[in-house]
Amino acid sequence: MNVLLKQTWAGLRLLIAMTVLLGVVYPLGVWAVSRIPGLQGHAEGSVVTQNGQAVGSSLIGIDPVPADPAHDPWFHNRPSAGSKDVLGPGDPSTSGPSNKGPYNEDLTKAIAQRRELIAKREGVNPGEVPADAVTASASGLDPAISVAYADLQVLRVARNTGLSEEKVRQVVADNTTGNGIGVPGVNVLQLNLAVHSAAPGAH
Repeated sequence: MNVLLKQTWAGLRLLIAMTVLLGVVYPLGVWAVSRIPGLQGHAEGSVVTQNGQAVGSSLIGIDPVPADPAHDPWFHNRPSAGSKDVLGPGDPSTSGPSNKGPYNEDLTKAIAQRRELIAKREGVNPGEVPADAVTASASGLDPAISVAYADLQVLRVARNTGLSEEKVRQVVADNTTGNGIGVPGVNVLQLNLAVHSAAPGAH
């Protein structure tokens, strides 16, 4: 009986110790580390704010929907495999690839359709549309596009915002970083916020 009580008491003490350690000390330690300057923004989801209001995350690409598709003033993200529409926008609450290989008929058809639609939207030949504009990433929510895809959209954005081509190209250059899709890229949310600041009437 004494052995059973000793074992029970030892097990209870271990349970209490592990509960305090893993249920209180560890979570508080992780929370404290997340409050360190420079890490807090990442811990909170890298939220981007404008005029005190949250407008998105710098880590999640959400393709903007223009009020009038015929006068589209925004830069666009890469397509999402999970979108019902071939170009998007995707659903930021879910993410994932299509799991279709390069020889899949549905995938090659979607890529060809995207290329035609983007070429028509930007007023260029289909051969000028860069690869990242027509292919979805593994997550489908990439926040950045290649500089080539951003450059392709400059003339349309300038035309529909009233900004000069030089101004729009400068906005692209100002928002180009090394944190792209494996190459220097442009964060589309930050880019569109800069466009909106330069042309407040854009919608």
